[in-house]
Amino acid sequence: MSALVHPFAETGGEPFINVVRAEGSSVWDDTGKEYVDGMANLWLCQVGHGRQEIHDAVTAQMADVSGYNIFSPFTNPRADELADKIADLSPFDQPGVFLACSGSEAIDTAIKFARTHFQRGGDPDRQVIVRRTHGYHGTNVGGTSVQGIEANREMWGDLVPHVIEVAHDDLESAARTFSEHGEHIAAVISEPVQGAGGVHPPPLGYLEGLRRLCDDHGALLIADEVICGFGRTGGWFASDTYGVKPDMITFAKGVTSGYLPLSGVILSNRINEALRDHDFLLRHGYTYSGHPAACAAALANIEIIERDGLVERAHHVGRRISGGLDALTRDGVIAGSRGVGALWAADIGRDALPLKQPLLDRGAILRPIRDAVAFCPPLSTPDAQIDRLVDALASAIEATRGSR
Repeated sequence: MSALVHPFAETGGEPFINVVRAEGSSVWDDTGKEYVDGMANLWLCQVGHGRQEIHDAVTAQMADVSGYNIFSPFTNPRADELADKIADLSPFDQPGVFLACSGSEAIDTAIKFARTHFQRGGDPDRQVIVRRTHGYHGTNVGGTSVQGIEANREMWGDLVPHVIEVAHDDLESAARTFSEHGEHIAAVISEPVQGAGGVHPPPLGYLEGLRRLCDDHGALLIADEVICGFGRTGGWFASDTYGVKPDMITFAKGVTSGYLPLSGVILSNRINEALRDHDFLLRHGYTYSGHPAACAAALANIEIIERDGLVERAHHVGRRISGGLDALTRDGVIAGSRGVGALWAADIGRDALPLKQPLLDRGAILRPIRDAVAFCPPLSTPDAQIDRLVDALASAIEATRGSR
């Protein structure tokens, strides 16, 4: 038995699939079996697997500087270039960009930045973070504390205090919370489209309502775009897609398409300016913040997204998925579907977990979540492979009808 401890895996659970090759929108195991990667690795591989341009960019960078920290007084050209590029793509004017390694690190960073904004601004009692049910915000202590998936908060003992939960689909729930606790709320954290919680697009007017509540009560809005960012919803950021400008945006996953770990927080101008005060030492950072090879991977990845028109293509991928799911709905195979851009879920109408193995047996990597099955393929996925995913879902459902 391997010494490796796997994340999100049951001890003594099912045998693992040994992935040994990946190209385009497919991966292969050590038996030679092909799987269509309908989850883009873990909601992240926008450009598909095996892009030589990214490999070459990383190799070239590592030949010069394989890695060096950007703690003061050091920096490197790739980190500076990437921060400027992300700033240009963001919905903000003159933002700041803090770089980290994982989405979980980005979330914890945003929580700390929100709280220090008020600590330094003379309002130290503003510490409450408002979370939404079904929200997923990573697994560091801060992200675990502010996520709305209850099972992920269990068994860890006491978590970060001053966190309040509101219903993910009910703006009145948030309004009541602000009415009762508004003077103590530092920030609301929200995925524009909830991913791991079941692919839930926001109700009409919901994000606008959160923005208004934050403005009315002097709180900040954090958009967790770890899944939504870099083209997934048909805009560079879901904040663009929905036309709601937050105070901070967390990103990860799609920024490098998973070729190397990299994440960060985009800071609106007012948050950025406060952090850059000359009398303030920012006592926060990570050893691998601004890692030059990871930044080179991100720059090459973004160039591919731009060159291949993948932000716009997210709409095409979404139409192909939703068209197939609509057909399954009309045929009574599934109960319905929901999504935006290239991020969708099929509503199975029953527990979807029994579909996991039948889908894999059919060479389809999709993600059962409670009563739904999530679709999040690379933005470069050919139509034929999208159709294979939909067909595999229909076949898997038919094969498991007796297991209800």
